[in-house]
Amino acid sequence: MNRTKIAALAAVAAVAAGCAGMMGGGGNDEVRARALATMKASFKEQGQAKLDRLDQDEVQRLCTEYRGDNVIPRDVAARMEQAQLAAIKYPADAKYLGDWKAGERIAQSGVGKQYSDDPALPSGGNCYACHQLTKAEVSFGTIGPSLYNFGKVRGFTPEMQKYAYGKVYNSEAFSACSTMPRFGHSDILTEKQIKDVVALLMDPDSPVNK
Repeated sequence: MNRTKIAALAAVAAVAAGCAGMMGGGGNDEVRARALATMKASFKEQGQAKLDRLDQDEVQRLCTEYRGDNVIPRDVAARMEQAQLAAIKYPADAKYLGDWKAGERIAQSGVGKQYSDDPALPSGGNCYACHQLTKAEVSFGTIGPSLYNFGKVRGFTPEMQKYAYGKVYNSEAFSACSTMPRFGHSDILTEKQIKDVVALLMDPDSPVNK
């Protein structure tokens, strides 16, 4: 895993969180508009990193509005989750498991979507930046829960495989305002890559389940 990239991503996340705080909390629209204009004026496009990255979709807008002490109402969260769940594109072949070895490489990789990355090459998931997955990995993040023994604990069922696919594809469908990236929804990972990550979580032979 590239520790330098993880540190850089953490710094970007901290800046983004600070900007969201400045724009969030139910403040007036004029203040948020000025803050966004300031960010766009100081953000310089480079490579694949374009200004449209600062534009929020409806989910991001709501999560910015309801952050900190301004807790998102249950009915709003439920509507958001329902809409995001309906937008998940499950595999046409109804198969959710790929190659867990490829999934491990994806979990280890932090490459992709940065201005210096080649957009023609596949992105990584950088899963270890937030989760523990295997006992062999001694360095991992704790922003997200441990996923060690994910399939072993939950059961190697088709229903759980589908859940894992959907969770990786769009975490907002299961937990409104989750900090987990929407890997499929945002075109970070391809369908095949998501299947490989699901295999890492759900294959009995994967080190995740040993």
